[in-house]
Amino acid sequence: MSDQAKAEIRLEYSRLKQEHADFDAAIDAMMAMACDPLQVQRMKKKKLTIKDRMTNLEDRMVPDIIA
Repeated sequence: MSDQAKAEIRLEYSRLKQEHADFDAAIDAMMAMACDPLQVQRMKKKKLTIKDRMTNLEDRMVPDIIA
């Protein structure tokens, strides 16, 4: 994998990490204000999707080394 591709993956990972933190803060605020539980559930699902994408990028950054 080229250095530029690695840099792009790290940049995307950083963006997703920030988005994940933003969703976490938004969910906490919604729960504190006793918002619609369905809306909170949707936000949690989006947050989980972001976490899955982050895990995928982490896997791409770490090389496969067969022992």
